[in-house]
Amino acid sequence: MSEQQGVIYILTNPSFPDYVKIGYADDIEKRLQQLNRSECIPFAFRVYATYEVNSRLSDLKIHSIIDKLLRSIDNFNGQKRVREFYTMTPQDAYSILEAIAEIHGCTDKMKLIPPSADDVAAADTAEDIKEQKKERLAPFTFSLCQIPIGATIEYCNRADEKSGLTCTVVDDHNVEYDGKKWSLSALAAMLTQSKWGVAGPRYFKYNGEWVNDIRKRPGV
Repeated sequence: MSEQQGVIYILTNPSFPDYVKIGYADDIEKRLQQLNRSECIPFAFRVYATYEVNSRLSDLKIHSIIDKLLRSIDNFNGQKRVREFYTMTPQDAYSILEAIAEIHGCTDKMKLIPPSADDVAAADTAEDIKEQKKERLAPFTFSLCQIPIGATIEYCNRADEKSGLTCTVVDDHNVEYDGKKWSLSALAAMLTQSKWGVAGPRYFKYNGEWVNDIRKRPGV
């Protein structure tokens, strides 16, 4: 019987930003459809990279190496559940498979899959949701970022970091834009026309630096 050709895949999902999913599939598109059929996760899986192999045994060998690193393992009703999720960045996962491919002289079988526009939008939405949670726990203030009242800040589209739209800080929590007072989050949601809420500090720059990056500085 001839060996079945398939791929080792690395999948990412904005729902689980700290994990990657690594596994084997004869048909990667069919596997994606199976995973994304579930309504239990808010965002879809996407293929980050693939490694074409000739045998399922390759999947087992690769997992035996990766399992030496941190793997997501838990217990449910007294039974251990081992899943194909790993606590690592997709870049690190790719480096592991690439090293294995180099040993076997098969680097031409490795393929990085660029994200689609929908993938980028989903990742950005997931980041907004995470930042909104932080915002609720520790509301943003301009004074903590040492941005004075009267300062001009610029709204930027995160895709190309340009817009030319500016607003003025009027108090510790709000800016003035088009003659009205707004919080950064409310103004960003209006300008992006987002159906989701957005974390305002991620969409504005002060002196050329993202306000959210200023906020994250040590000591701020």
